[in-house]
Amino acid sequence: MVKEIERAGLPVVHMCTVVPISLTVGANRIVPTIAIPHPLGNPSLDPKDEKALRRNLVEKALKALTTEVEGQTVFEE
Repeated sequence: MVKEIERAGLPVVHMCTVVPISLTVGANRIVPTIAIPHPLGNPSLDPKDEKALRRNLVEKALKALTTEVEGQTVFEE
């Protein structure tokens, strides 16, 4: 689906826990996340730390969204 949305001219960020799958499906902007049961958070953290973790992931995705890429790019920290 990400390839079709990009083909229509809209940049897409694929946030995922298993990067090789994103590479296989052809996503251009890939942001690795935390874990399969909790991709965008960590319930074992206290609320303040979890909010910081989530904010970091969203900021990384926004940066990826506004970055020109040539082909597949994984946005690591």
